[in-house]
Amino acid sequence: MKDIQTQTYSIYLDYHSTTPVDNRVANLMLHYMTTAFGNPSSIDHTYGDDAERAVSQAARHIAKLVGASPKEVIFTSGATQSINLAIQGSITAENSSQTQFRVAILPVEHKAVLDPCYALEKKGLAEVLVLRVDSKGRLCLEHLEQVCASGVSLLCVMAANNEIGNIYPLREVGKVAQKYGIPFLCDASQAVGKIPINFEEWGITYLAISAHKLYGPKGSGALIVRKGYHLESNFLGGWHKKGLRSGTLNVPGIVGLGEACRLRQLEMFEDERAIAALRDKLQNLLLEKIPGLVVNGNISGRLAGNLHISIPDVPNTAIIARVRSQLAISTGAACSSGVEAPSHVLQAMCLPESAIEGALRIGVGKFTTSLEIEQAAQILSNAVSQARQAMVGGVGPHIGSTN
Repeated sequence: MKDIQTQTYSIYLDYHSTTPVDNRVANLMLHYMTTAFGNPSSIDHTYGDDAERAVSQAARHIAKLVGASPKEVIFTSGATQSINLAIQGSITAENSSQTQFRVAILPVEHKAVLDPCYALEKKGLAEVLVLRVDSKGRLCLEHLEQVCASGVSLLCVMAANNEIGNIYPLREVGKVAQKYGIPFLCDASQAVGKIPINFEEWGITYLAISAHKLYGPKGSGALIVRKGYHLESNFLGGWHKKGLRSGTLNVPGIVGLGEACRLRQLEMFEDERAIAALRDKLQNLLLEKIPGLVVNGNISGRLAGNLHISIPDVPNTAIIARVRSQLAISTGAACSSGVEAPSHVLQAMCLPESAIEGALRIGVGKFTTSLEIEQAAQILSNAVSQARQAMVGGVGPHIGSTN
């Protein structure tokens, strides 16, 4: 087994999958692991008082970043748990109305949204309505209006896509949802800390967040629940967070999420401008070096760090095999890694099979350097050239140096 201290790592360009924890966040978390380690539910001593104050402070930081009230913040283990709590809590709460639960979803949503919705449909507990997207993955607002007018119990539209990076028009979606009185669930895990979000003004009902997407720790997240809306909890055993999620609060994780949100509030705009410049530099270098390369998604409305490409004549697995020891990129969502299935996002966009098979997701972040961008472009272009030569010569992928 390799010594962790001497392990050398490749260039990391998979920021959509996860981000490194900011050292400032990690240092604060350490304090709440080793010194102020109390249980916030322990009301009989100062250790509990200190932990409760830290949790309350974190809620304020989160709420400020997304334009919500601290009282609307429910802490969870991450966006997946937040989303499941919102979807399953909504259908349980509505069951008493004896009406058919109808949920409208983007076909490019994360599996955390798609899987619970389709599982409920399979059980006969819900009807799933699929919204239209075009070949760039953009939402058809006209179709959204038509679907909502037909009667919908819950509307699910993500803030930004985890593969192609598209940013969705939450203001417009929220207006439609409010017009028809529909609760609006937004998976904002890829967007919070990268683009402005205003929970209160944009008519969002439920907002899901994950700390590890914005330089915080894994295993920590939040669900923002608009005041006046009721969810039934599947968690029993206490009254933590208004009964929606029982269990002892993960104070270091919550503190980490709060501090990450505080830092993004201060640094987001400057960081994202720099990240966009690096992304554009990499995009231009790859277009110059790799003939036939195509950039997917809505180029005029995407996350600053997102670059989703296709090399139609080269399978993405052949590229990954050549670069994996030097460059950390992916063929799609981290939740689907190891699953031999085409991207549901690219299929929903009706891209050609060759474009889907040759797709690569690249994510640039705040710790990426200009030198790494230049090196990554060279590594990728060399790998594509080698793969093309191997295909012409009938030779399988060669896993090794791309220099």
